[in-house]
Amino acid sequence: MNAVWAIFFSAILGATFTAILISILTIRNRRLDKEKSKATLFYASREAEIAAREIKSKAEVEIERSRTELKRDEDRAKMELENSRRDLQRERHELETIRRQLDEQRQKHEQDVLSLKESRQSLGNQIRHYRRKLREIAGITQEEGRKFLLEEVEHECQGEIRAKRRALLEKGDKEVQQEARKTLLTVMQRLASQPHGDALSAVVDLPNDEMKGRIIGKEGRNIKSFEALSGTTLLIDESPQTLLISCFDPVRREIAKIAMINLIEDGRIHPASIEEFLQKAQEQVMAEVSSYGGEAVDKLKITGVHPDILSLLGKLRYRFSLNQNVLDHSVEVAFLCSMIASEIGLDPNVAKRAGLYHDIGKAVDHEYEGSHATIGADVLRRRGEPGAIVNAVAAHHEEVPAESLYAPVVIIADTLSAVRPGARIESHGNYLQRLERLEALAVELPGVLEAYAIQAGREIRVIVSPEKVGDEDAQQLARTLRRKIEEELQSPSVIKITVIREQRFIETAK
Repeated sequence: MNAVWAIFFSAILGATFTAILISILTIRNRRLDKEKSKATLFYASREAEIAAREIKSKAEVEIERSRTELKRDEDRAKMELENSRRDLQRERHELETIRRQLDEQRQKHEQDVLSLKESRQSLGNQIRHYRRKLREIAGITQEEGRKFLLEEVEHECQGEIRAKRRALLEKGDKEVQQEARKTLLTVMQRLASQPHGDALSAVVDLPNDEMKGRIIGKEGRNIKSFEALSGTTLLIDESPQTLLISCFDPVRREIAKIAMINLIEDGRIHPASIEEFLQKAQEQVMAEVSSYGGEAVDKLKITGVHPDILSLLGKLRYRFSLNQNVLDHSVEVAFLCSMIASEIGLDPNVAKRAGLYHDIGKAVDHEYEGSHATIGADVLRRRGEPGAIVNAVAAHHEEVPAESLYAPVVIIADTLSAVRPGARIESHGNYLQRLERLEALAVELPGVLEAYAIQAGREIRVIVSPEKVGDEDAQQLARTLRRKIEEELQSPSVIKITVIREQRFIETAK
């Protein structure tokens, strides 16, 4: 019995101990869970605080960026307003200048009118005076008196009439020159161009002297084959590691250059490979020709151009005139035509198109006969270009009459592009011939004693005989010489004509 009770009490004690232990563990776990929850809440609050700080920092950065952009926009707006204000002030100043010029012209006109009135009044007084004298003279008929009166009046007023005529001519010339100069300066200031170098021959670098022998080949077989197939001339001299390709046709010269460079890189040089590489080079150049024409048209924003015209324009890339690339010259002329047409109220697109096409006849093969202006006009006519453009191209060297104002615009733009500084450079022989011809044109005129071309042919000074050439005759001689130079002499620059009429009287006192 005691043993049973002992077992019973032991079980009770074990259960009690177990319950107490479970209670302690439960309390401990609750405490740990509570502490863990506190830690979780603490870390969550820290993360929330850090996130809030990041959001605040980003917001501050965004606010600062917006403030900077607003400041930049504000500064830009201020600059634009300042520029507008300056433009308005400049325009106002120009208007004031124009107004002063108009006032001066009006005053001068009023003075001229007053002078004419005084001259008319003086002439009337003279007429009345001579009529009174005629009435006093007996034996003179009315017709004889009228004739005598006219001769006297003409003799008395001859100096005034000549002076007035000279003043009116000078005034007209100055006004026309000033207006033309203003228009052309406005156009030229809107265009900036770069000078170009000429390319009369192509130079190919050789890797070594051995390559010269391989290009020549056995008994000159390779070089003869290359020259025959390419239509060029190869010049191999003592120059170290260089080869010169010469040809009148710049397109064939470019094809030969590309083929020679590729042959040298490949290393296989024999008649079969020469023919192969020349064919590939020709295909490459023809593709580049179309590309150059397309670039020129895209640059000018011209549409609806016939593919044949694009190809001819691209060929102009390989042609030069007195060191000026013909395609670049044509693009420059097109821009000038467009701007001049805008200034004088013509269609700039038509003028631009005519300017681009004006030298296209230089790219046509030799099968055509005639000047490049007439050939180019014929090509454009067959490709459906408008009549105004065809006539402007045909008349840009004044070989045919101009049918519209677009032809003079092309002539002016072509001249401007040719004579601007750095545009063209002529050879020494042509330079000397031009100077000699310039002096010869002046000496051929009657009354000219001597003529000197100075300033590298940009000015000619003509000394005339004072006994044979008067003041008005000297002015007329300068105009005549100007026309002869324009008709018979091609010059890369503007030529100034100075006529000197000097008369000296010398006495010796003893």
